[in-house]
Amino acid sequence: MAHHDHPHHGDRHDNRHGHHHGHDTTHTGTDWAEVASLLEAEAELFTPLYERALAWLAKEVTAPGLVVDAGSGPGVISCLFAEVFEGARIVAADGSAPLLERAAERAARYGVGDRFGTLTGELPDVLDDLEYPADLLWASRSVHHLGDQRAALAAYAARLAPGGTLAVVEGGLPARYLPRDIGFGRPGLQARIDAVEADWFTRMRTELPDSVAHTEDWPALLTAAGLHHGRSRTFLLDLPAPAPDRARAHVVATLTRTRDRLAGELDADDRATLDRLLDPADEASVHHRPDVFYLAAHTVHTAVRPVQGPSGPATPH
Repeated sequence: MAHHDHPHHGDRHDNRHGHHHGHDTTHTGTDWAEVASLLEAEAELFTPLYERALAWLAKEVTAPGLVVDAGSGPGVISCLFAEVFEGARIVAADGSAPLLERAAERAARYGVGDRFGTLTGELPDVLDDLEYPADLLWASRSVHHLGDQRAALAAYAARLAPGGTLAVVEGGLPARYLPRDIGFGRPGLQARIDAVEADWFTRMRTELPDSVAHTEDWPALLTAAGLHHGRSRTFLLDLPAPAPDRARAHVVATLTRTRDRLAGELDADDRATLDRLLDPADEASVHHRPDVFYLAAHTVHTAVRPVQGPSGPATPH
């Protein structure tokens, strides 16, 4: 339900709410507190990466009046934006009201509740309810949950003020957290999981409502949305072994989701390896082994709405 990693994420996602993770929150009886806690833990783990990305953005986006976090989940990154852009109003937009409640509570705890708002509804349409255009619109690993990614980017671009920036986090590299040879099973487990994830991600995309296949050339898609001055930069999360406890917990959660959802697509040997890696009683499990690390790379693509087009203000379509 929040952002996860297909070949380029370490997480799975709910494909309805525009966040990033591996929970199906479309069923009744969802434990939103548990989902929110997992999403918060993941985003907090990635905070050093996000802080570097936001510092890079802040060099180009100066003194924005309105920053929108589209697909915000429980608002961890939204609150980082409030810290980086001290004068800005922040709006967290998401399909999940319970997650946005957590976002508002977090903003209050961080002392930024007076300039923090939420918008509940399906993306990108809910952005039509913004009171005024955004100077910066951030969409982190959420666009790939929308059926027509090109149309979604055009809708986002239309919500920008002239001169406003759209920042999309998509792509990067698959996360790594174990050596190629872990001492049992067939070496290369993570590469084989990546292949299964890639197939899963393709199925997820094709099953979305109104799914349209586009070449995932994000700079070209941003240009097609009527934006210019595109830039891309990749940021690392590099937590060497022995991994800190919260990184280890994230590895456990990621492998648990893999086993629960995708183990049937791995061979018996790899399933047995996964079971052993997840057995808390086994010293060779990821709960205990000293060689667990966490290395991830996320790419941020940005582009700007023209202040003035050749025949008047830009109207992305």
